[in-house]
Amino acid sequence: MVRSPSGELGLLSRDLGHSGANPRHISTSFIERQNLTLRQSQRRLTRLSNGFSKKYENHCAAVALYATNYNFCRVHETLRITPAMQLGITDHVWTISELVEAALSKGAQMQVRRAMAGFRVIDGGRD
Repeated sequence: MVRSPSGELGLLSRDLGHSGANPRHISTSFIERQNLTLRQSQRRLTRLSNGFSKKYENHCAAVALYATNYNFCRVHETLRITPAMQLGITDHVWTISELVEAALSKGAQMQVRRAMAGFRVIDGGRD
């Protein structure tokens, strides 16, 4: 049983859709580990900290920089290379200057604007 924001109780079901995933192999531990790493690395995700994002654009930029740094600049402890290198996206560990140069490029700016156009902020949690 799950309690909804309105206070009603309901059942939670797992819908696999057309993914073909085996229900015995579904685990939330990987995403929970990623969420923990994100929260520990990004203090702005903690509401009562000094770095709390008040503007949606600043929040998006901070999370994007974290994700890019995590995937391109930080060597993964188990892989011994970056996740981007493991996937064949890049052939070297990026420096912070490469990361900033890529973030400030015109192509990256256009992609961010296109991605943000599909979102809207709900003021005060109300639609």
